[in-house]
Amino acid sequence: MSNKKIVQLGYGKMGKTVLADLLETAQFDELVVADANPGLLSEIAAMGDPRVHPVTLDVDDREALVALLTGADVVVELLPIRYTMQVAQAAVEAGSHMVSSVFITDWSIQDPDGSKLQQEQMAEVDQMARERDLTILKECGMDPGLDVILAGETVRQLDGVEVLYTYGAGFPEHRLAGANPIGYKFTWSIVDTIHSYHVPGQVIKRGQLLDIAHDGMFDPGNYHILDLEEIGGPLECFVNGSARDLLEYFPEIAGSATTLGRFICRWPGHAAFWQKMVKCGFNRSEPVNVNGVEVVPAEFCAALLGSQEQFHYREGERDVALIRADARGTKNGKPARSISQIIDYRDSGTGYTAMQRTVAFPMSIAAQMIVDGRLGKRGIIDPSDVPFAAFAAELSKRGLNITKRIEGWDGNIEPEDGPSFPLSAHIE
Repeated sequence: MSNKKIVQLGYGKMGKTVLADLLETAQFDELVVADANPGLLSEIAAMGDPRVHPVTLDVDDREALVALLTGADVVVELLPIRYTMQVAQAAVEAGSHMVSSVFITDWSIQDPDGSKLQQEQMAEVDQMARERDLTILKECGMDPGLDVILAGETVRQLDGVEVLYTYGAGFPEHRLAGANPIGYKFTWSIVDTIHSYHVPGQVIKRGQLLDIAHDGMFDPGNYHILDLEEIGGPLECFVNGSARDLLEYFPEIAGSATTLGRFICRWPGHAAFWQKMVKCGFNRSEPVNVNGVEVVPAEFCAALLGSQEQFHYREGERDVALIRADARGTKNGKPARSISQIIDYRDSGTGYTAMQRTVAFPMSIAAQMIVDGRLGKRGIIDPSDVPFAAFAAELSKRGLNITKRIEGWDGNIEPEDGPSFPLSAHIE
Protein backbone atom coordinates (compact mmCIF):
# COMPACT_ATOMS: atom_id res chain seq x y z
CA MET A 1 0.00 0.00 0.00
CA SER A 2 1.48 3.36 -1.03
CA ASN A 3 2.20 6.05 1.49
CA LYS A 4 -0.18 8.98 1.68
CA LYS A 5 1.60 12.30 1.37
CA ILE A 6 0.21 15.80 1.87
CA VAL A 7 2.13 18.97 1.00
CA GLN A 8 1.02 22.22 2.63
CA LEU A 9 2.32 25.45 1.12
CA GLY A 10 2.07 28.33 3.58
CA TYR A 11 2.33 28.50 7.35
CA GLY A 12 0.67 31.75 8.37
CA LYS A 13 -2.42 32.07 10.57
CA MET A 14 -4.59 30.03 8.19
CA GLY A 15 -1.80 27.54 7.53
CA LYS A 16 -1.31 26.80 11.21
CA THR A 17 -5.02 26.07 11.57
CA VAL A 18 -5.07 23.85 8.47
CA LEU A 19 -2.11 21.90 9.83
CA ALA A 20 -3.74 21.45 13.23
CA ASP A 21 -6.91 20.10 11.61
CA LEU A 22 -4.99 17.76 9.33
CA LEU A 23 -3.03 16.42 12.29
CA GLU A 24 -6.25 15.81 14.21
CA THR A 25 -8.49 14.41 11.48
CA ALA A 26 -6.53 13.30 8.38
CA GLN A 27 -5.06 9.91 7.51
CA PHE A 28 -1.54 10.30 6.11
CA ASP A 29 1.99 8.97 6.36
CA GLU A 30 3.89 12.15 5.55
CA LEU A 31 2.98 15.83 5.73
CA VAL A 32 5.42 18.38 4.33
CA VAL A 33 4.96 22.02 5.37
CA ALA A 34 6.76 24.53 3.14
CA ASP A 35 7.17 28.22 3.84
CA ALA A 36 9.77 30.98 3.82
CA ASN A 37 9.02 31.69 7.51
CA PRO A 38 12.34 31.56 9.41
CA GLY A 39 10.58 30.14 12.47
CA LEU A 40 9.08 27.21 10.56
CA LEU A 41 11.77 24.65 11.33
CA SER A 42 11.76 25.18 15.09
CA GLU A 43 7.95 25.30 15.34
CA ILE A 44 7.48 22.05 13.45
CA ALA A 45 10.29 20.37 15.40
CA ALA A 46 8.58 21.37 18.64
CA MET A 47 5.48 19.40 17.61
CA GLY A 48 7.44 16.17 17.90
CA ASP A 49 5.45 14.41 15.15
CA PRO A 50 7.85 12.37 12.98
CA ARG A 51 5.38 12.41 10.08
CA VAL A 52 5.59 16.21 9.70
CA HIS A 53 8.57 17.69 7.88
CA PRO A 54 9.30 21.41 7.44
CA VAL A 55 10.87 22.72 4.23
CA THR A 56 12.03 26.23 3.43
CA LEU A 57 11.02 27.01 -0.13
CA ASP A 58 11.35 29.76 -2.70
CA VAL A 59 8.10 29.28 -4.59
CA ASP A 60 9.56 31.11 -7.59
CA ASP A 61 12.03 28.23 -8.03
CA ARG A 62 9.88 26.18 -10.41
CA GLU A 63 12.16 23.16 -10.46
CA ALA A 64 12.30 22.96 -6.66
CA LEU A 65 8.53 23.46 -6.41
CA VAL A 66 7.73 20.63 -8.85
CA ALA A 67 10.21 18.36 -7.08
CA LEU A 68 8.55 19.09 -3.73
CA LEU A 69 5.06 18.34 -5.07
CA THR A 70 6.02 15.17 -6.91
CA GLY A 71 4.66 12.17 -5.05
CA ALA A 72 2.12 14.17 -3.08
CA ASP A 73 -1.48 12.98 -3.04
CA VAL A 74 -2.72 16.53 -2.52
CA VAL A 75 -1.28 20.02 -2.19
CA VAL A 76 -2.99 22.47 0.18
CA GLU A 77 -2.08 25.92 -1.14
CA LEU A 78 -2.20 28.90 1.26
CA LEU A 79 0.12 31.37 -0.43
CA PRO A 80 -0.67 34.92 -1.59
CA ILE A 81 -2.84 34.87 -4.70
CA ARG A 82 -0.01 36.08 -6.93
CA TYR A 83 1.55 32.60 -6.52
CA THR A 84 -1.55 30.45 -6.96
CA MET A 85 -1.36 30.07 -10.72
CA GLN A 86 2.23 28.89 -10.69
CA VAL A 87 1.45 26.43 -7.90
CA ALA A 88 -1.47 25.03 -9.92
CA GLN A 89 0.82 24.66 -12.94
CA ALA A 90 3.44 22.90 -10.83
CA ALA A 91 0.83 20.63 -9.22
CA VAL A 92 -0.46 19.24 -12.51
CA GLU A 93 3.10 18.86 -13.77
CA ALA A 94 3.99 16.93 -10.61
CA GLY A 95 0.82 14.80 -10.79
CA SER A 96 -0.78 16.07 -7.58
CA HIS A 97 -4.28 17.19 -6.67
CA MET A 98 -4.57 20.69 -5.24
CA VAL A 99 -6.86 22.73 -2.98
CA SER A 100 -6.73 26.53 -2.72
CA SER A 101 -8.88 29.02 -0.83
CA VAL A 102 -8.59 31.66 -3.55
CA PHE A 103 -9.22 32.15 -7.25
CA ILE A 104 -6.42 30.73 -9.34
CA THR A 105 -6.43 33.94 -11.34
CA ASP A 106 -5.12 37.03 -9.55
CA TRP A 107 -8.06 39.45 -9.32
CA SER A 108 -5.67 42.39 -8.85
CA ILE A 109 -4.66 41.98 -12.52
CA GLN A 110 -7.29 43.99 -14.38
CA ASP A 111 -5.53 44.90 -17.66
CA PRO A 112 -6.90 43.07 -20.74
CA ASP A 113 -3.60 41.44 -21.73
CA GLY A 114 -2.96 40.17 -18.20
CA SER A 115 -6.50 38.85 -17.87
CA LYS A 116 -6.27 37.09 -21.24
CA LEU A 117 -2.98 35.43 -20.30
CA GLN A 118 -4.45 34.15 -17.05
CA GLN A 119 -7.45 32.68 -18.82
CA GLU A 120 -5.15 30.90 -21.27
CA GLN A 121 -3.10 29.53 -18.37
CA MET A 122 -6.29 28.38 -16.63
CA ALA A 123 -7.40 26.49 -19.73
CA GLU A 124 -4.01 24.76 -19.98
CA VAL A 125 -4.08 23.73 -16.31
CA ASP A 126 -7.65 22.45 -16.65
CA GLN A 127 -6.84 20.38 -19.73
CA MET A 128 -3.71 18.87 -18.19
CA ALA A 129 -5.54 18.10 -14.94
CA ARG A 130 -8.27 16.24 -16.83
CA GLU A 131 -5.72 14.31 -18.87
CA ARG A 132 -3.85 13.29 -15.71
CA ASP A 133 -6.98 12.50 -13.65
CA LEU A 134 -6.32 15.34 -11.22
CA THR A 135 -8.55 17.69 -9.24
CA ILE A 136 -7.63 21.36 -8.85
CA LEU A 137 -10.18 22.76 -6.41
CA LYS A 138 -10.18 26.54 -6.30
CA GLU A 139 -11.99 29.01 -4.03
CA CYS A 140 -12.53 26.58 -1.17
CA GLY A 141 -12.25 28.84 1.85
CA MET A 142 -14.88 31.02 3.45
CA ASP A 143 -15.62 33.53 0.67
CA PRO A 144 -15.13 32.27 -1.88
CA GLY A 145 -15.94 28.78 -0.64
CA LEU A 146 -18.57 28.26 2.03
CA ASP A 147 -20.76 30.94 0.46
CA VAL A 148 -20.94 28.95 -2.77
CA ILE A 149 -21.48 25.63 -0.97
CA LEU A 150 -24.37 27.12 1.03
CA ALA A 151 -25.78 28.74 -2.10
CA GLY A 152 -25.85 25.39 -3.86
CA GLU A 153 -27.87 23.80 -1.07
CA THR A 154 -30.16 26.83 -0.88
CA VAL A 155 -30.86 26.68 -4.60
CA ARG A 156 -31.62 22.96 -4.37
CA GLN A 157 -34.33 23.63 -1.78
CA LEU A 158 -36.46 25.44 -4.36
CA ASP A 159 -38.09 24.24 -7.56
CA GLY A 160 -37.30 27.49 -9.35
CA VAL A 161 -35.01 30.40 -8.45
CA GLU A 162 -35.61 34.02 -9.42
CA VAL A 163 -33.37 35.75 -6.87
CA LEU A 164 -30.06 34.66 -5.32
CA TYR A 165 -27.91 36.63 -2.87
CA THR A 166 -24.81 35.38 -1.10
CA TYR A 167 -22.81 36.83 1.78
CA GLY A 168 -19.38 36.02 3.15
CA ALA A 169 -17.86 38.28 5.76
CA GLY A 170 -15.70 38.45 8.85
CA PHE A 171 -15.85 41.35 11.31
CA PRO A 172 -15.69 42.03 15.07
CA GLU A 173 -18.54 40.86 17.27
CA HIS A 174 -21.22 43.47 17.90
CA ARG A 175 -19.86 44.75 21.20
CA LEU A 176 -16.68 45.81 19.36
CA ALA A 177 -18.48 47.73 16.61
CA GLY A 178 -17.38 51.02 18.20
CA ALA A 179 -13.89 49.88 19.20
CA ASN A 180 -12.23 52.06 16.55
CA PRO A 181 -13.26 54.61 13.88
CA ILE A 182 -13.92 51.99 11.20
CA GLY A 183 -15.65 49.35 13.36
CA TYR A 184 -13.28 46.71 12.07
CA LYS A 185 -10.33 44.61 13.21
CA PHE A 186 -8.14 42.57 10.88
CA THR A 187 -7.98 38.78 10.92
CA TRP A 188 -6.21 38.33 7.60
CA SER A 189 -3.78 40.21 5.38
CA ILE A 190 -4.38 43.93 5.90
CA VAL A 191 -2.98 44.92 2.52
CA ASP A 192 -5.08 42.27 0.74
CA THR A 193 -8.16 43.57 2.55
CA ILE A 194 -7.40 47.08 1.33
CA HIS A 195 -6.70 45.83 -2.20
CA SER A 196 -10.08 44.06 -2.18
CA TYR A 197 -11.74 47.46 -1.78
CA HIS A 198 -10.39 48.44 -5.21
CA VAL A 199 -11.94 45.69 -7.34
CA PRO A 200 -14.92 46.39 -9.65
CA GLY A 201 -18.11 44.46 -9.08
CA GLN A 202 -21.38 43.61 -10.76
CA VAL A 203 -24.93 42.90 -9.68
CA ILE A 204 -27.83 41.71 -11.79
CA LYS A 205 -31.24 43.27 -11.09
CA ARG A 206 -34.35 42.33 -13.05
CA GLY A 207 -32.11 40.92 -15.77
CA GLN A 208 -29.98 44.04 -16.12
CA LEU A 209 -26.24 43.87 -15.44
CA LEU A 210 -25.14 46.79 -13.28
CA ASP A 211 -21.45 47.64 -13.03
CA ILE A 212 -19.94 48.92 -9.79
CA ALA A 213 -16.76 50.89 -10.49
CA HIS A 214 -13.51 49.96 -8.74
CA ASP A 215 -13.86 53.07 -6.57
CA GLY A 216 -17.62 52.89 -6.14
CA MET A 217 -18.43 49.98 -3.83
CA PHE A 218 -18.87 52.31 -0.84
CA ASP A 219 -20.97 54.91 -2.65
CA PRO A 220 -24.54 55.44 -1.40
CA GLY A 221 -26.90 53.32 -3.47
CA ASN A 222 -24.26 50.64 -4.03
CA TYR A 223 -24.70 48.96 -0.66
CA HIS A 224 -27.65 47.86 1.43
CA ILE A 225 -28.48 47.19 5.08
CA LEU A 226 -29.02 43.66 6.37
CA ASP A 227 -30.48 43.67 9.88
CA LEU A 228 -29.96 40.27 11.51
CA GLU A 229 -31.07 39.89 15.11
CA GLU A 230 -28.77 36.91 15.58
CA ILE A 231 -25.74 39.10 14.76
CA GLY A 232 -26.76 41.90 17.11
CA GLY A 233 -27.55 44.70 14.73
CA PRO A 234 -27.66 46.02 11.17
CA LEU A 235 -24.79 45.49 8.73
CA GLU A 236 -23.67 47.47 5.70
CA CYS A 237 -23.38 45.06 2.77
CA PHE A 238 -21.14 45.82 -0.20
CA VAL A 239 -20.84 44.24 -3.64
CA ASN A 240 -18.14 41.57 -3.64
CA GLY A 241 -17.14 40.49 -7.14
CA SER A 242 -19.47 39.65 -9.99
CA ALA A 243 -22.98 38.26 -9.76
CA ARG A 244 -22.34 36.49 -13.05
CA ASP A 245 -20.15 34.06 -11.10
CA LEU A 246 -23.32 32.69 -9.51
CA LEU A 247 -24.71 31.78 -12.93
CA GLU A 248 -21.45 29.99 -13.74
CA TYR A 249 -21.56 28.08 -10.44
CA PHE A 250 -25.24 27.17 -10.91
CA PRO A 251 -26.13 27.03 -14.61
CA GLU A 252 -29.41 25.36 -13.71
CA ILE A 253 -30.82 28.74 -12.58
CA ALA A 254 -29.60 30.71 -15.61
CA GLY A 255 -32.98 30.47 -17.31
CA SER A 256 -34.99 31.71 -14.33
CA ALA A 257 -32.84 33.90 -12.05
CA THR A 258 -33.02 37.59 -12.92
CA THR A 259 -31.64 39.19 -9.75
CA LEU A 260 -28.32 38.16 -8.19
CA GLY A 261 -25.55 39.58 -6.04
CA ARG A 262 -22.54 38.67 -3.88
CA PHE A 263 -21.78 40.75 -0.80
CA ILE A 264 -19.45 41.34 2.13
CA CYS A 265 -20.60 42.93 5.38
CA ARG A 266 -19.30 45.48 7.88
CA TRP A 267 -20.71 47.46 10.79
CA PRO A 268 -22.33 50.84 10.01
CA GLY A 269 -19.87 53.65 9.39
CA HIS A 270 -17.43 51.54 7.40
CA ALA A 271 -18.74 52.85 4.07
CA ALA A 272 -18.47 56.51 5.04
CA PHE A 273 -14.81 56.12 6.00
CA TRP A 274 -13.65 53.96 3.11
CA GLN A 275 -15.58 55.86 0.46
CA LYS A 276 -13.35 58.86 1.12
CA MET A 277 -10.19 56.78 1.47
CA VAL A 278 -10.82 54.99 -1.83
CA LYS A 279 -11.67 58.21 -3.67
CA CYS A 280 -8.40 59.68 -2.35
CA GLY A 281 -6.43 56.72 -3.68
CA PHE A 282 -5.27 55.18 -0.40
CA ASN A 283 -5.88 51.64 -1.66
CA ARG A 284 -4.13 51.90 -5.01
CA SER A 285 -1.36 49.47 -5.88
CA GLU A 286 0.53 51.80 -8.23
CA PRO A 287 3.45 53.52 -6.46
CA VAL A 288 3.63 57.28 -6.07
CA ASN A 289 6.76 59.36 -5.59
CA VAL A 290 7.02 60.94 -2.14
CA ASN A 291 10.12 63.11 -1.78
CA GLY A 292 12.09 60.79 -4.02
CA VAL A 293 10.78 57.60 -2.43
CA GLU A 294 8.43 55.19 -4.24
CA VAL A 295 5.47 54.49 -1.96
CA VAL A 296 2.57 52.11 -2.69
CA PRO A 297 -0.53 53.75 -1.16
CA ALA A 298 -2.21 50.45 -0.17
CA GLU A 299 0.95 49.23 1.54
CA PHE A 300 1.38 52.53 3.37
CA CYS A 301 -2.24 52.45 4.50
CA ALA A 302 -1.90 48.82 5.64
CA ALA A 303 1.27 49.63 7.58
CA LEU A 304 -0.36 52.60 9.27
CA LEU A 305 -3.46 50.70 10.34
CA GLY A 306 -1.55 47.53 11.18
CA SER A 307 0.79 49.38 13.54
CA GLN A 308 -2.09 50.31 15.86
CA GLU A 309 -3.40 48.00 18.55
CA GLN A 310 -6.96 49.25 18.09
CA PHE A 311 -7.19 47.40 14.78
CA HIS A 312 -6.14 44.03 16.22
CA TYR A 313 -8.00 41.61 18.49
CA ARG A 314 -7.07 41.65 22.17
CA GLU A 315 -7.36 38.76 24.60
CA GLY A 316 -11.02 37.89 25.10
CA GLU A 317 -12.20 39.72 21.97
CA ARG A 318 -13.94 37.72 19.27
CA ASP A 319 -14.51 38.03 15.57
CA VAL A 320 -17.60 36.68 13.85
CA ALA A 321 -17.94 35.02 10.45
CA LEU A 322 -21.22 35.28 8.59
CA ILE A 323 -21.85 33.06 5.58
CA ARG A 324 -25.35 33.30 4.15
CA ALA A 325 -27.27 32.36 1.02
CA ASP A 326 -30.74 33.73 0.26
CA ALA A 327 -32.69 32.27 -2.69
CA ARG A 328 -36.23 33.26 -3.70
CA GLY A 329 -38.52 31.62 -6.20
CA THR A 330 -41.05 28.80 -6.01
CA LYS A 331 -41.56 25.55 -4.11
CA ASN A 332 -44.47 23.22 -4.80
CA GLY A 333 -46.02 25.91 -6.96
CA LYS A 334 -45.94 28.58 -4.25
CA PRO A 335 -43.68 31.64 -3.80
CA ALA A 336 -40.92 30.56 -1.44
CA ARG A 337 -37.69 31.77 0.07
CA SER A 338 -34.82 29.53 1.17
CA ILE A 339 -32.06 30.74 3.52
CA SER A 340 -28.96 28.85 4.62
CA GLN A 341 -26.53 30.37 7.09
CA ILE A 342 -23.43 29.83 9.21
CA ILE A 343 -22.53 32.16 12.07
CA ASP A 344 -19.29 31.38 13.84
CA TYR A 345 -17.25 33.08 16.56
CA ARG A 346 -13.65 32.88 17.69
CA ASP A 347 -13.04 29.70 19.67
CA SER A 348 -11.86 30.67 23.15
CA GLY A 349 -10.48 27.18 23.72
CA THR A 350 -8.15 26.95 20.72
CA GLY A 351 -7.84 30.67 20.13
CA TYR A 352 -8.70 30.19 16.47
CA THR A 353 -10.55 33.13 15.00
CA ALA A 354 -13.81 32.60 13.15
CA MET A 355 -11.92 33.58 10.00
CA GLN A 356 -9.34 30.86 10.60
CA ARG A 357 -12.03 28.28 11.28
CA THR A 358 -14.15 29.13 8.23
CA VAL A 359 -11.17 29.25 5.84
CA ALA A 360 -8.91 26.50 7.17
CA PHE A 361 -11.47 23.83 8.01
CA PRO A 362 -13.04 23.78 4.52
CA MET A 363 -9.58 23.47 2.97
CA SER A 364 -8.61 20.57 5.22
CA ILE A 365 -11.95 18.82 4.68
CA ALA A 366 -11.80 19.22 0.90
CA ALA A 367 -8.22 17.93 0.72
CA GLN A 368 -9.21 14.83 2.64
CA MET A 369 -12.31 14.29 0.49
CA ILE A 370 -10.18 14.37 -2.66
CA VAL A 371 -7.67 11.89 -1.26
CA ASP A 372 -10.29 9.42 -0.01
CA GLY A 373 -12.39 9.64 -3.18
CA ARG A 374 -15.48 11.41 -1.85
CA LEU A 375 -14.72 14.28 -4.22
CA GLY A 376 -13.90 12.75 -7.56
CA LYS A 377 -14.59 15.39 -10.21
CA ARG A 378 -11.48 16.20 -12.25
CA GLY A 379 -10.02 19.31 -13.83
CA ILE A 380 -10.34 22.78 -12.33
CA ILE A 381 -13.43 22.72 -10.15
CA ASP A 382 -15.06 25.07 -7.65
CA PRO A 383 -17.03 24.64 -4.40
CA SER A 384 -20.29 24.04 -6.26
CA ASP A 385 -18.83 20.63 -7.15
CA VAL A 386 -18.30 19.61 -3.51
CA PRO A 387 -20.81 16.97 -2.26
CA PHE A 388 -22.91 18.91 0.23
CA ALA A 389 -24.06 16.26 2.70
CA ALA A 390 -20.60 14.80 3.32
CA PHE A 391 -19.03 18.24 3.53
CA ALA A 392 -21.69 19.58 5.92
CA ALA A 393 -21.22 16.57 8.18
CA GLU A 394 -17.50 17.29 8.41
CA LEU A 395 -18.17 20.95 9.16
CA SER A 396 -20.52 19.95 11.97
CA LYS A 397 -17.82 17.80 13.57
CA ARG A 398 -15.76 20.99 13.84
CA GLY A 399 -18.59 23.07 15.29
CA LEU A 400 -19.56 24.84 12.08
CA ASN A 401 -23.28 24.22 11.88
CA ILE A 402 -25.52 25.21 9.00
CA THR A 403 -29.00 26.51 9.78
CA LYS A 404 -31.63 26.28 7.05
CA ARG A 405 -35.17 27.50 6.70
CA ILE A 406 -37.80 27.77 3.99
CA GLU A 407 -40.56 30.33 4.26
CA GLY A 408 -43.07 32.17 2.17
CA TRP A 409 -41.91 34.91 -0.17
CA ASP A 410 -43.81 38.14 -0.68
CA GLY A 411 -42.21 38.84 -4.05
CA ASN A 412 -39.78 41.49 -2.83
CA ILE A 413 -36.48 41.21 -4.69
CA GLU A 414 -34.47 43.66 -2.58
CA PRO A 415 -31.63 42.07 -0.59
CA GLU A 416 -32.68 43.61 2.73
CA ASP A 417 -34.05 40.99 5.08
CA GLY A 418 -37.83 41.36 5.19
CA PRO A 419 -40.53 39.80 7.36
CA SER A 420 -40.90 36.04 7.14
CA PHE A 421 -44.11 34.04 7.12
CA PRO A 422 -44.82 30.31 6.91
CA LEU A 423 -45.79 28.60 3.72
CA SER A 424 -49.35 27.31 3.71
CA ALA A 425 -48.09 23.99 2.38
CA HIS A 426 -45.74 21.75 4.35
CA ILE A 427 -42.29 21.47 2.81
CA GLU A 428 -39.90 18.64 3.50
